[in-house]
Amino acid sequence: EPVMTKDLDYYMALHYAILIRPEEDSWSATIPDLSGCLAVGDTIQEALDLLEDAKHSWISASIAHHLPIPEPSNQ
Repeated sequence: EPVMTKDLDYYMALHYAILIRPEEDSWSATIPDLSGCLAVGDTIQEALDLLEDAKHSWISASIAHHLPIPEPSNQ
């Protein structure tokens, strides 16, 4: 079993591209490099704040289950 040398802090510090989209009465924010990492808020700032929580949960779960975590792509 491979030893994880990169931890949560490492991945949280990386600058992933964020895609913000207007929805019907809210905003969605996603990190395309982290499949399924999504948040929705009433404002852009709320969506971004919630996305930070979603990113933390996504990366934590991936580390816990020994799943690969992609580094930011150059989009």
